[in-house]
Amino acid sequence: MIITKSKDTKHNGKKSSVPNLNFHLVSLKLKKTQYFSMQISSVITVLEELAPLAYAEDFDNVGLLVGDKNTICTGILVCHDALEQVIDEAIAKNCNLVVCFHPILFSGIKKITGQDYVQKSVIKAIKNDIAIYAIHTALDNHRNGVNKIFCNALGLINTKILVPKQNFIQKLVTYAPIDCANAVKQALFNAGAGNIANYDNCSFTSEGIGSYRGNELSNPTIGTKGVLTHTLEQKIEVIFEKHLQKQIINALFSSHIYEEIAYEIYNLENKHQQVGLGMIGELEHEINEIDFLHFVKKTMQCGGIRHSKLLGKNIKKVAVLGGSGSFAIPNAITAQADIYVTADLKYHDFYKAENKLVVADIGHFESERFTKNYIVDFLKEKITNFAIVLSEINTNPVKYL
Repeated sequence: MIITKSKDTKHNGKKSSVPNLNFHLVSLKLKKTQYFSMQISSVITVLEELAPLAYAEDFDNVGLLVGDKNTICTGILVCHDALEQVIDEAIAKNCNLVVCFHPILFSGIKKITGQDYVQKSVIKAIKNDIAIYAIHTALDNHRNGVNKIFCNALGLINTKILVPKQNFIQKLVTYAPIDCANAVKQALFNAGAGNIANYDNCSFTSEGIGSYRGNELSNPTIGTKGVLTHTLEQKIEVIFEKHLQKQIINALFSSHIYEEIAYEIYNLENKHQQVGLGMIGELEHEINEIDFLHFVKKTMQCGGIRHSKLLGKNIKKVAVLGGSGSFAIPNAITAQADIYVTADLKYHDFYKAENKLVVADIGHFESERFTKNYIVDFLKEKITNFAIVLSEINTNPVKYL
């Protein structure tokens, strides 16, 4: 990191000179050991690089759930569930930010009186000035997130999204004079437009004649007010993820030369092939069903596996979905998977296999087992020389006899 100009800040009522770093770092001394700390807001910026909140499902509750983002962070504890004992662990390890996979606050809550495990955890966090940030389906839907981690654990190759996200892509159409069209396109690309799967700077342009006539209040860049003007223009079309709309429009207005800019935004029904739930891939070498189930049980450290009828054929193509995945059984069948590995299947869900594939329930926690490790590794790579701790508490509520 590069240290830039210092500025005066106030901390605990005292005025001090703090280096203005990339993450707005300040030096703290804890137990005679020097650590570096930053504002929680800076950690959130990194977490949203890992999993943009716009990727989360509408039903979910992600982001900062408890705490003030402007608080100076003393350490980060990463866990699966932010239960009361995890908050105790954070206190003991001097971490005032808990990054959890599952949101501790999920459904609506009208009282916080300590009557259940959710309220007890939240009360303890607030009393001890501990912030809680949840990542959940924002990471589920990321192409390198929960399900890619799942695939990597099973050694799957040639992976792709099983249930691509819909209603997530928008299209911008605008018009610019020939001389400035390339500058406008480049500004849009820099803002995040024009990305399609493994390609970027994607656009379509066509030429035509634009016409306009300004009134007495106008100040045309090309032409004269009150006079009908015809200009050779390029029509520029680009797509973008809808949560980028504000920065795309800002880029358009800052790069265009016209006083009034004509543009249209459309919602597209296209599926986003790089964002979505579940994943499907292939084993490098096919194996029989029993051997594969034993392999999954050992790798994912399952207490047991519930599965549908075995079909007596080898396993090559594998679909996975971390967490509750009964809804995607039809997607796994359509993708011609030999087996679908997920969690939280009900009795009748096993019938949905229709003898077309095997469905296997390995347990909710087990299917997401390595997620917190991935988050820790990501944070340590992005934020160096800082206390980032992997929780030692197993929060799986399901026990096996």
